[in-house]
Amino acid sequence: MLWELMVNRTVLNNGISVISEEIDHVRSVSIGVWVRCGSCHEDSHTNGTAHFIEHMLFKGTERRSAFDIAWAIDSVGGVMNAFTGKELTAFYIKIPDYHLPLAIDILADIFNNSCFDGKEIEKEKSVIFQEIYMLEDSPDEYIHDFFDGIFWDSHPLGLPILGTKKRLAEMNRVSLSQFFRSRYRGENLILTAAGNLKHDELVDLAAAAFGALSGEVAEEAFCTPVISSRTAVLEKDLEQVHMVIGAPAPSAISSKRHASMLMNAVLGGAMSSRLFQEIREKRGLAYEIQSYLTPYTNAGMLGVYVGTDHVKIPEVMRLILEAFGRLEDELLDEKGLLAVKEMIKGNFLLSMESTDNRMTRLARNEVYFKRHVSAEEVIADLEAVSGEDIRKLAAEIFDPSVLSVAAIGRIKEEEIACLMHRM
Repeated sequence: MLWELMVNRTVLNNGISVISEEIDHVRSVSIGVWVRCGSCHEDSHTNGTAHFIEHMLFKGTERRSAFDIAWAIDSVGGVMNAFTGKELTAFYIKIPDYHLPLAIDILADIFNNSCFDGKEIEKEKSVIFQEIYMLEDSPDEYIHDFFDGIFWDSHPLGLPILGTKKRLAEMNRVSLSQFFRSRYRGENLILTAAGNLKHDELVDLAAAAFGALSGEVAEEAFCTPVISSRTAVLEKDLEQVHMVIGAPAPSAISSKRHASMLMNAVLGGAMSSRLFQEIREKRGLAYEIQSYLTPYTNAGMLGVYVGTDHVKIPEVMRLILEAFGRLEDELLDEKGLLAVKEMIKGNFLLSMESTDNRMTRLARNEVYFKRHVSAEEVIADLEAVSGEDIRKLAAEIFDPSVLSVAAIGRIKEEEIACLMHRM
């Protein structure tokens, strides 16, 4: 048996799912409130609102100032943070187990009683403007937003999580409050906790703290993105060209997701991967070269990022596309398949030693599968992947008609398009 402990799930009367994993040999609890709302639930007029609300929930409630919220956690040695993604927003706390009631009280307070004070909104606009400027000044990070915009095209998955400067300037207390009231409700919330706790006590605390929160959420229709080959360049006077080449990949719930994890690890997801060894270690063409997966509910993307000199782009692009072709044409041998399975399994099992990761895993299982997926099931699914499964998937996703490229630096769009056409 793998290290899998007691997982329990209860749904409160207002629709909030409360899920816990009891780990009695630690002295901490990681607890989070997850909202089924992110930038893909926005449109061109509301883009950036979920991220702005994430910031505002730390800016004061009817009971606590922003300092009071921060000090309440700092004073007991805990950690509190949040993030906004494409499909989810999360607010989480890690705290000594005996302070679990405090953590729940603070999380409930920011959801039930946040003020959305006008002065705080204007101050936070300035903070988020700086966050956008910081991203734009970091081409190795901004390239991913730029690529998403062209890859997903007009689909909401292509909207930037931070929003745009124009939309940020237009946001106000009314628009933020309306968005918050419509989506941050019981049926859209998942409360997960992992650590030294008892599920029944957690449910009682959650029911008392969150029970008054409204429940029903209007259903939203989501369309599946249509992917086609696109090329885009943002010309900037930089020492390097930052580039992403991407292709459609299995979704977070696809039966092919485990094959995609293994394929990504072989391609560029580790230091021993083909791209890292060939492009950095053997040829010295780049400092950073990696592949990555971004799976969502109804779609996914596999991307390859590289930062290199303008003159090296043709050779780097050739090597990346050759690596795609090798995955399509050559069957991974048994030794290589076993090695990459052990890598993914090892990473997964090591992540299970963190209560933060376990808390996050509870939430993602609920969002994507509506049930707990055991560690044993994950390992069995990974073990069942064959070399032929990986080869077939590579042939399916590395189709030139759906490959897209985005670049930032001293290069022109015609150069990238020409290189893609030649290859």
